[in-house]
Amino acid sequence: MGEMTKPRLREKYEAEVVPAMMKRFSYTNQMQVPRLSKIVVNMGLGEAIQNHKILDSAAGELAQITGQKAVVTRARRSIANFKLRSGMPIGCAATLRRDRMWEFFDRLITFALPRVRDFKGVSRKGFDGRGNYTLGIKEQLIFPEINYDKIDKVKGLNVTFVTTAHTDEEGVGLLELLGVPFRK
Repeated sequence: MGEMTKPRLREKYEAEVVPAMMKRFSYTNQMQVPRLSKIVVNMGLGEAIQNHKILDSAAGELAQITGQKAVVTRARRSIANFKLRSGMPIGCAATLRRDRMWEFFDRLITFALPRVRDFKGVSRKGFDGRGNYTLGIKEQLIFPEINYDKIDKVKGLNVTFVTTAHTDEEGVGLLELLGVPFRK
């Protein structure tokens, strides 16, 4: 196989983001600069309790969006009020790393997010205190990979950006420089 080209966003990270972050947070070594370690895309489906078919379509859609087979997630504990038994399948997730992660990130901020209706930017409240950011997406239709006619139901998903940043401030700085459109 020939020489693989680096994902566009990774090149931008190495060329622009690292120097800018070193300047802004006065790091002495470029290995101190926070980086994206993985992106977890998760689809929790409470309705899967009644209807198991919905899980297959969700896993298929997640695979289309991420370019990677989704793992079926199961309930950790039983909850009687929700008719839920421990071990029942209730969602699916995909963990993206390296090139696939960069490609997905690029597609998310370049194509998918601008397709959200009345889009004014993503909330800054999704940080967890350790520099990781979670973004909720209300419908899977914003991804161009998904064929509108094959959709049985509008499903939401969560996208978590796991970074090596130690503080939210560093996390915000990293994601902003990478092009995440935060609300002003």
